[in-house]
Amino acid sequence: MFELPSVWNLVISTLVFFVAANYLQQFLEAQGLPKGMTRGTLVFTLASLISWGSGEMTDWTAAKITGKPVTPQSSDDMTQLLKLLEPAQSSANQQ
Repeated sequence: MFELPSVWNLVISTLVFFVAANYLQQFLEAQGLPKGMTRGTLVFTLASLISWGSGEMTDWTAAKITGKPVTPQSSDDMTQLLKLLEPAQSSANQQ
């Protein structure tokens, strides 16, 4: 199921993206790869993957420290709960 990232995930992955992109630019410049669309796409793709990985590590670490967040109950669970409570409420109203 899709889950929104935490604030720490967004902050850390954004910082890591710019650091990784800068490092990759310098590395590819030292290797002699000419500037162009291919190099830019390569830097963007690799920096995005590194950034995504750091964000996942951030969420994993937060889950290990604080535990997994409670998942909300579905509406089916609520209807079953209401059916269980219904006889108890009707007997209380009769007294």
